[in-house]
Amino acid sequence: MCAAVVAERTEAPPAALSSPPEPVVRVHGLNHYYGEGEARNQVLFGNSIEIPAGQLVVMTGPSGAGKTTLLTLIGALRSAHEGRIDVLGRELSRLSGGELVDVRRDIGFIFQMHNLFDALSAYENVKMAAQLVNGALPDMQQRCVGILERLGLGHRIEYKPRFLSGGERQRVAIGRALVNQPRLILADEPTAALDKDSTMNVINLLKQTTIDYGAAVMMVTHDHRIIDSADRLVHMVDGRIMSDVVLHDALRICEFLRPIELFKSLTPRQLTDVAEHMKKRHYPAGETIIREGEPGEEFFLVSDGEVEVIRADHEVARLGPGDFFGEVALISGEPRNATVVAEGEVDTYVLGKTDFQTALATSQSFRDQLYRVYFMRH
Repeated sequence: MCAAVVAERTEAPPAALSSPPEPVVRVHGLNHYYGEGEARNQVLFGNSIEIPAGQLVVMTGPSGAGKTTLLTLIGALRSAHEGRIDVLGRELSRLSGGELVDVRRDIGFIFQMHNLFDALSAYENVKMAAQLVNGALPDMQQRCVGILERLGLGHRIEYKPRFLSGGERQRVAIGRALVNQPRLILADEPTAALDKDSTMNVINLLKQTTIDYGAAVMMVTHDHRIIDSADRLVHMVDGRIMSDVVLHDALRICEFLRPIELFKSLTPRQLTDVAEHMKKRHYPAGETIIREGEPGEEFFLVSDGEVEVIRADHEVARLGPGDFFGEVALISGEPRNATVVAEGEVDTYVLGKTDFQTALATSQSFRDQLYRVYFMRH
């Protein structure tokens, strides 16, 4: 079902919007440089990203793209030159050295170099990390042993690093990062030295931390085996975030769009491109999403909830999950011919005018189908 509605969303005052939880990480307009004077080289360019609690984010891109630099800036291991970074609700540039240490205590770091203490056993390496943050916890031994067992190292607990393989040392480092149940985990190629079974074990453990403790995980990797476990895929090229896709949403959008007559002519790749450009937007009960008589700039797909379509003060339709509206204005340029209001809490996926027109230009059959549906309605 599709309503032939053409109207612009009316912005509600900020007080009318429901307040989403504070993201674990918020980066805005981040620029960063290496070197000084004539040798100064910009490596990050105007990057912005938000990471909510409970999300496993996988960051990909070629070597030298700036992934590790971004990770270390978020981890407060170096200071940003331009832009803003908030971690766990605190703006890093405003913090003293001691306050930055406090922030790092809530972050689990996993880097390619395991940096274990050679004189300590696997258990002692993990225990030391737990003691630095929490002191002497009554369940410390159980927690340290438990995390090593989860990582398949139950039989290696008393071994020192020199008696462990490279993959085993890396798993000890992962255990050390996770033992305190941090709210944010930053991982740089954490599975590079691991075989397939160990890799999936680590990824499942990281995924479990997002579910059990609401941790946010941000992982840099070239390992395509783990992408299927990600909630979100961020791709960096030449110091810029080029794409940022919530995979669950992208798949759900494709499932919604595929059976719709308008989109049946798109190839899977074209359909995915459309999905990747749609942004999720929430509306509280009673908010006007688009208003009759105003210009149309966006196409809407209902994700959850129900909307009421009103024309000349009369309800003409109700739309639910999988229904869409707003496409006619993007084709005709006419003002919206109806108002759409959220009935209860409503989540939508929104595609801007430019991206919608790009989809039109991509597929002649898609364009023809849209125009056919439009003219059938008039």
